[in-house]
Amino acid sequence: MNFDPKNRQHLLLIIAAIGVALLAGDRLVLSPLVKAWQDRTTRLAKLSRDIDQGRQLLLSERSVRDRWDSMRTNTLPEDVSIAEGGVLKAFDRWSRESRISITSVKPQWKRNAEDHVTLECRVDAFGSLSTLARFLYEVERDPLALRVDLVEITSRDSEGAQLTLGLQVSGLLLNPPEL
Repeated sequence: MNFDPKNRQHLLLIIAAIGVALLAGDRLVLSPLVKAWQDRTTRLAKLSRDIDQGRQLLLSERSVRDRWDSMRTNTLPEDVSIAEGGVLKAFDRWSRESRISITSVKPQWKRNAEDHVTLECRVDAFGSLSTLARFLYEVERDPLALRVDLVEITSRDSEGAQLTLGLQVSGLLLNPPEL
């Protein structure tokens, strides 16, 4: 086959034009479409997970509402002095039930937002491992809405028979009066 140089140039121009058209098509059409499709697939997967999570919430609505009602009714009383007194009485009751010795209780009110404040209490106590465990159990099982924020246990003697407990708990007071 013998090609005429004019036909060869013409053929090369057509091949080059087709190559440029394919490259432009890839850059301007195909790549954006593939990216859009991948983004759409990712978004659909996220929406599907969100729908599944929403269905699970709907199925557990009653238990979530019951838990919230329990938490709301067990918050601290609206009167700050009554709330603080109730927490201090609870610490006294828990220490008697567990037979630990409380050395100090330091309550402090903190305003976190307009609709609630927290009563943070730092408690220092000592006892054996079993009495400290019983004390922590009493704090956790009590209906009074207190959250254990920090637990520190250190040994007071070389055998570890006597332990010191540093405990920080916080209680929630909803719709508080001005402090």
